Amino acid sequence: MFLTLYFELYETYGLILKMKVDTADSQIINENESTIALALSGGGIRAMIFHLGVLKYLAEKNKLESIEHVSTVSGGSLIVGLILKNNGMVWPSSHVFLKEIIINVKQQLCSKSMMWGMARQLKNPKSFKFLLSRSNLLAKTLYDEWGVDCSLSEIPDVPMWHINGTTAETGKRFRFKKDDFGEYSLGYSKDTYKFPLAKAIAVSAAFPGGIGPLVINASEYKWYKRPWGEPKTSSKETILDHSLLHLYDGGVYDNLGLEPFFDMGTQEKKDDISSETVIIVSDAGASLKQKFIFKKLSPWRLKHVTDIISDQSRALRVRSFINFSKNNPKKGFYIYIKESKIPKENENASFTQAFPTTLKKLNEKQFDMLLEHGYEACKVRMVL
Repeated sequence: MFLTLYFELYETYGLILKMKVDTADSQIINENESTIALALSGGGIRAMIFHLGVLKYLAEKNKLESIEHVSTVSGGSLIVGLILKNNGMVWPSSHVFLKEIIINVKQQLCSKSMMWGMARQLKNPKSFKFLLSRSNLLAKTLYDEWGVDCSLSEIPDVPMWHINGTTAETGKRFRFKKDDFGEYSLGYSKDTYKFPLAKAIAVSAAFPGGIGPLVINASEYKWYKRPWGEPKTSSKETILDHSLLHLYDGGVYDNLGLEPFFDMGTQEKKDDISSETVIIVSDAGASLKQKFIFKKLSPWRLKHVTDIISDQSRALRVRSFINFSKNNPKKGFYIYIKESKIPKENENASFTQAFPTTLKKLNEKQFDMLLEHGYEACKVRMVL
C-alpha cells in the first residue's frame, strides 16, 4: 500500500512538473514568436551588404519568418528588391535565404554595376532627358538588367513593405506600399498595378546631387485624399496642385526608415504596430566627416553644412529610439555600422565604415567584409 501511495504521489508530482515545464516552454515560444518590424537605412551598396549581414544573423535564428513589416530607404530598398526578385517575389524563409539568396545576390553584385547600367541607358537618345533626373535611369537599369520587372501591386502581402521617398514639392515623406502610394498632404493613389516597382526602388535611392530626382506624371494616376485623422472610407478623389512630382531619396526625410513604425515625439510605437512587435533598426548610413572646407567659394563647404543638418536630424531620431529601447527592454534594437562593441581596429569594421556611398560593382573580398561586419554588428547587439 505504501508503494502504491508513493507511485501515485510520484506521478502527481511528475504531472505538475511537466505542466511547469510546458508553461515555461510556451512562454519562450511566445517570446520567440514576437513579430518584427525591420527598418533598413540608406547608404548605397555599403548599406545593401551590411543589411544582408544583419538578415543573415536573423535567418540563422529562424527569424525571417517573423518579419511582419519592412521599411526601407535607398540601399535598404535596393537589397529588399533583389531579395524578392531572387525568390520569385516571395519573402524567403530563413533556410532559403541562407542556402540560396545570399549566394545569388553575391554573384550579381560582384559581376555587374548599377552605375554602369545607368550609363548604358544613355546609349538610347530618348534617355538624354533623364541626365538631371537620373533615378529614371536607375529605374530602367533595375527593370532591364536586374529583372525587377513587376509592379507595386505584385510585391508580397507579408511582410508589409514600406518604400520611402521624399517629395521635393512639399518636403513630406512619400511612401510606396502594395496597396497605395503617396503622402498625406497631397493624397494617395491606389493605381499600384500601373506603377513599376523598379521606379519605387529608384525613388528611394535618388539622393540629391548623386542620382535623383525621379519625375512622375501625376495626371497618369487617380488621387484620393481625406481630412487628417479621418478613416480611409472618408477619402475623396482630388486633383493635385502639381502636374509633375519630383521625388528624392527617402533619406532626405528619414535615412533610418523608422518613420512608419515609431513616433519620435511620443517615443512610442505607432498605433498600427503591435505592442508585441520588436523594432529592429539597421543603420549603415555614413557618419559625418570631421573637417572644415577653408575655401570660401567651394560648393563642398555648403554640402558639409547640409551634411551637418542631416546628421543632427538623424541623431535626434536615434536618441529618441534608443530611449524607447531602454524603457522597453527587448522591444527595440539599434544595429549601427559604428558598433561600439566591435573594436575600431577590426578589419571588417574599419573597411565598412570607410566604404563610400556608391552603387559600383564589388569584388568578392569587399562583399564578404561588408557582409561580415553587418552580421557581427547584429550579433553583438542582439540577444535572440
